[in-house]
Amino acid sequence: MTDVQPLAAEALRFEQALLPELGEAPSADLQDRLAGWLSDFTGLQDHLELLARADGLAGTLDALLDSGAALLGARRGLVVTLRPGPARTLARPVGLGLDPATLGQLETIPAEHGPFADLLSLPGTTGRLLISDLATDPTVGPRFREIAAQLGLGACYALPLATEREGALGAAAWFYEEPGRPGERREHLVRRYCEFAAPLLARQLEADRAVRATAALRRSLLPDHLPVRPGLRIAARCVPAALEHAAGSDWYDAVPLPDDTLALTVGSVLGGGPSAGPGAGACAAAAMGRVRAALRAYAVLEGEDPVSVLGDLELLLKTTEPTRSATAVYANVDPAERRIALAGAANCPPVLLTRYGANFVETSLSAPLGMLSCWEAPGVELTAERGDVLVLYTEGLARRFGANLHAGQSALRRAAADAPRDVRLDPERLCDHLLAEAGGEGPGEDDLVLLAARFE
Repeated sequence: MTDVQPLAAEALRFEQALLPELGEAPSADLQDRLAGWLSDFTGLQDHLELLARADGLAGTLDALLDSGAALLGARRGLVVTLRPGPARTLARPVGLGLDPATLGQLETIPAEHGPFADLLSLPGTTGRLLISDLATDPTVGPRFREIAAQLGLGACYALPLATEREGALGAAAWFYEEPGRPGERREHLVRRYCEFAAPLLARQLEADRAVRATAALRRSLLPDHLPVRPGLRIAARCVPAALEHAAGSDWYDAVPLPDDTLALTVGSVLGGGPSAGPGAGACAAAAMGRVRAALRAYAVLEGEDPVSVLGDLELLLKTTEPTRSATAVYANVDPAERRIALAGAANCPPVLLTRYGANFVETSLSAPLGMLSCWEAPGVELTAERGDVLVLYTEGLARRFGANLHAGQSALRRAAADAPRDVRLDPERLCDHLLAEAGGEGPGEDDLVLLAARFE
């Protein structure tokens, strides 16, 4: 049974309870009462269905405020949630009809004298806070009274958001422009709404915590800084996909090698096998961390030979990650001689940006690592000039540039070629420029990684 279905059952029980009272000839008054209650239950179910279809935590909080305001006849509202942990600190509030500056003002109100008072510490779902006149009620603190007067708030009605299992999740408050209070029917409806909404909110909060934990895991598995080498400047960007799209996990790395060369690599770990499901994003990120750590070791041992490095990585995948595959490009770069040796495994071809334009460094077509009985591909060697920029990237970036992978790669190359001269002089600015041309840094359908190295 879904969260909204009990309301239909409750409406039916209410109707059956009134039938004996109605008798054979119900009065007009009782008919109106019955019609009104059934209308209320239908409207309440509609609001809960909207809440159930809300997208993510932000959408759930917005829907909760909107529906609560409609049920109460209010125009503005505020909801806060509690972060997990012993301290149970407040997350940033979400407002309805309140701009960011106003939300900031409301955050300065002491909790015990604010719109939620002690609702956040209640052990269950009971309780409410009704302040029918914010200008005269003695329980209203001076800061709350001052802000209410500035904003034209006359009354406040607040309810806890809690479940028996999780306890307090947060609280929601709605504001009236004039002193007063909601009617009995409105109050009953919004209390029932919050009781049914709390479990939905609990699941969204849990999913949001999983998103944040996975994002933190991904960040921890990528380099916290890039090496500095005379003659070479490096910059990189990584934008993880939203958790619901995270079937794989991308990486980038820059490894200083004993012979004063550098190993530059980007790639993506794909697949999940038995681990695929709600935790697929975190599992893929952990697998990416293992693959990247192995790749660093192979780079130190035989980094001057990109084909050998990727061949060893493929053997590792087959042995220790049999349900996964990986795409990768690996480049051994000599900053002093400006030599580049690279190989790729089903990764997008790198782009070399020169004073003459931008061209693909065509690695031969090959399967992803771990897909065939034996991975094999030739390496590519070239010499760059001072001022050239080598751009490595994963499929997620190319797909943002075009309707398909081929069109996206071509559009990315053109965006690099058309970058202003001052942008091409700075790898950091070039990365920002390419991301902006691709549509910004928001999460997309795929992870994306971008690494730019400029020869000085």
